[in-house]
Amino acid sequence: MKAYIFLITMFMGLGINAQNNTSLYDFTVKDIAGEDFSLKNFEGKKVLVVNTASKCGLTPQYEDLEKLYRTYKDSNFIIVGFPANNFLNQEPGSNEEIAEFCQINYGVTFPMMGKISVKGNDIHPLYKWLTESTDSKVSWNFQKYMIDEKGHITGYAAPTDKPFSKNIIDWIEGTLNHK
Repeated sequence: MKAYIFLITMFMGLGINAQNNTSLYDFTVKDIAGEDFSLKNFEGKKVLVVNTASKCGLTPQYEDLEKLYRTYKDSNFIIVGFPANNFLNQEPGSNEEIAEFCQINYGVTFPMMGKISVKGNDIHPLYKWLTESTDSKVSWNFQKYMIDEKGHITGYAAPTDKPFSKNIIDWIEGTLNHK
């Protein structure tokens, strides 16, 4: 019996270690044009991963996200938007419609990926990793996950935390070490 419990504990421990060894760079997603995109392309940059929506009370955050991106993009920082329709049908459009909306209304130049699910039975593997690694749930549109230059999650910010919040700026500028 002791040997059985030991083996179960050992295998569970291996699973946890394997999950902790995963990085952002292990994922390939579809970009907004439907092409495969390896997140390894962001190696060496701090990455702010944000689930977005076009018909949400928080949608105006696109404006500040774009300003944040333009302010820090030359400092090894990038924002990646992941449209998701998980909250009250607030992102019903196609990828083409989402791209057009972002460009026309907010002049978005940071990378936008294809629409995915950020929770539920059909959660995208990237978001499964983000939420399980941080013991969090995506509570609404515009939740922000902070990834360091090595592809590891260093923290996350609530949907209502504005892009220029002290927490996010301190992380980008390296004056706050999340864990």
